[in-house]
Amino acid sequence: MKVARRQFKVEVPSVAMGDIAFNLLVFFVILAKAQDDSHVKWQPASSAKVEASNKSVVSIAIDIHSKVFLNGQEIGLDQLTAAIEKRLGDAPAGQRTVMLKIDKQAQALKFEKVLASASEAGGEIVHILQENKETK
Repeated sequence: MKVARRQFKVEVPSVAMGDIAFNLLVFFVILAKAQDDSHVKWQPASSAKVEASNKSVVSIAIDIHSKVFLNGQEIGLDQLTAAIEKRLGDAPAGQRTVMLKIDKQAQALKFEKVLASASEAGGEIVHILQENKETK
C-alpha cells in the first residue's frame, strides 16, 4: 500500500521580517553614533606618576595638527563651551568629568582656550597622560 505524502506549505511571516529589519536598523544606527576618535592623531604627554580617573561623558582631543575634537567630532573653539555644557547637562559634581587628550606637541595658545572652555562649562578636567617607565 502506497501512502501519499502531505505537501507542507511554509511561508515566512512578514511580521518577523519587519522585526529583523528594525533590529538591524537599530544596530547600525548605534554603530554609527559610537564614539570613535581613532582618526585623531595624538601622542600623550608623560608624567612620573599617573592616577586612574572616573568615567567621562565628554572627551576633548587636540591632535598633532592642533585640531580640536569633541567626542571624536572636529569642533571649533567658539562652539566648544556650549557643546560641553549640553553634553554634561545637569550632572552632579563628581560626574562632570571632561577628559583631555592633548598631543605633547600642541601649542599652549590652543589648549589654554580648550581648558578655559571646559572650566566655563563646569567640567571637572582630567588630563590623560602616559606614565614614564624609565628604569635606572
